[in-house]
Amino acid sequence: MLERRTEPGTSAAPRQVLSLTDAGGAELLRRLRAPSDVEISDRNRYFTVLALLRHLPDRAEQAAVLQRRLDFLQAPATFFSAAGKRLRAADMDDPFRQGMFEIARATAQAERDWLTRTLAELS
Repeated sequence: MLERRTEPGTSAAPRQVLSLTDAGGAELLRRLRAPSDVEISDRNRYFTVLALLRHLPDRAEQAAVLQRRLDFLQAPATFFSAAGKRLRAADMDDPFRQGMFEIARATAQAERDWLTRTLAELS
């Protein structure tokens, strides 16, 4: 999937350069078209998909990936709970947990806003 070559370094040691083979490029496109559920739900894995999504030439396929992420973010989720009840930041005595809650909520809202705008642009 990858091809390695050595090129002269700019100041000292030679550098190793990796590039995709034709099969590697095809596999990248396949994985971008159909990311796994964890590649949609896990923020770090999703950001890897997002960083490479521009290589997927079909805007409708790009939009489908973004829509999956938006659907995931809009699904009901419980970040913190106690006795089966969903907690709000105001319900927490710990200012650090309040901070985690508020940051997660603001980040998710910003991402939903971006996804909504970007999906409209891709349509």
